[in-house]
Amino acid sequence: MLKYQIVIDDLRLAIKNGTYPAYSQLPSVSKLCEQYEVSKITINKALGELEAQGLISRRRGSGSFVKKVETSSAAPDANDTSGQMTGFLAEHQARGESVRTEVYDFSVVRPPHHVAEALDVDDDSFTYHVCRVRRANDIPRVIEYTYMPIDVVTDLKLKNVQTSIYSFIEKDLGLKIASAHRVIRAVMPSAEERKRLNVPEGEPLLEVEQVGYLDDGRPFEYSVSRHVHDYEFHSISTK
Repeated sequence: MLKYQIVIDDLRLAIKNGTYPAYSQLPSVSKLCEQYEVSKITINKALGELEAQGLISRRRGSGSFVKKVETSSAAPDANDTSGQMTGFLAEHQARGESVRTEVYDFSVVRPPHHVAEALDVDDDSFTYHVCRVRRANDIPRVIEYTYMPIDVVTDLKLKNVQTSIYSFIEKDLGLKIASAHRVIRAVMPSAEERKRLNVPEGEPLLEVEQVGYLDDGRPFEYSVSRHVHDYEFHSISTK
């Protein structure tokens, strides 16, 4: 077995068994070099792979931090994916499309238990709850249900929800959005979703369940997005 793979397997096990718990910092590259008696190149390659697998977050000048990763009840062959975090507004404006957002719920609530677990908060804590329909060129494309901890995403306003929450998080709060874990499945829409998205009865939607993470490993978002049937998901996987 290659040396970097030994490091990967050992650190992955240490993360999963709690030796390095969520949000903890891994030893420095220099200390890992001493521990495994390998070069910095080998350690950096191993850390890069662990980051690609969504287990750690690397911050220039600060080190590597363990991310909070929840297990999922999805089918055994379902793949969680991590990729570039691009919001709906930026994605569609880049295509030259006009974007409009219809917000029909913006409130502060106690999250359901499964949401609290995903966000690593207590059941009696408070989160923002956002429900909105996103339109591109005035065509409804997706309905979104989002929860965000109020002590992580602070001072969120309706005007931010009506435009880009991601932009507010990075530009106004100065936080860095790093990655997401996603589960993708086909679902049948509710009567309300059919009406809001203007889809016929019997037509499925593509659901994306997502937990978003900051670069320090903290989860900042739990969302369920239900897209109209012609939505395409593109992913790049590395080995």
